[in-house]
Amino acid sequence: VQLVESGGGLVQPGGSLRLSCTASGFTFSTYAMGWARQVPGKGLEWVSGIYDDGSTYYADSVKGRFTVSRDNAKNTVYLQMNSLKPEDTAVYYCAAGFTARCSLGMDYWGKGTLVTVSS
Repeated sequence: VQLVESGGGLVQPGGSLRLSCTASGFTFSTYAMGWARQVPGKGLEWVSGIYDDGSTYYADSVKGRFTVSRDNAKNTVYLQMNSLKPEDTAVYYCAAGFTARCSLGMDYWGKGTLVTVSS
């Protein structure tokens, strides 16, 4: 099983980034997928998730700014991040499991991609 994130980088406040996570080694279309983030020295925060039927979940901190989507043909999940704030700075992890609402239900994790929001 492998989850590989990409798309992180440095962006100015108010800017946008799109993260991608490509999966292999399991039946992607049957899994819930999601994104969590972690600031160094702090706990893991669940950000967003999407079920196999396309229904989505967002943490209050990102609702209205982030959009999660998936392409089952490409085994890929995306996180479109708009109106980014300095407090969005973190390592973002992709995960796969049976729920899109929290990290506890995730079976597989990627290694993360760093997002830095700074002027």
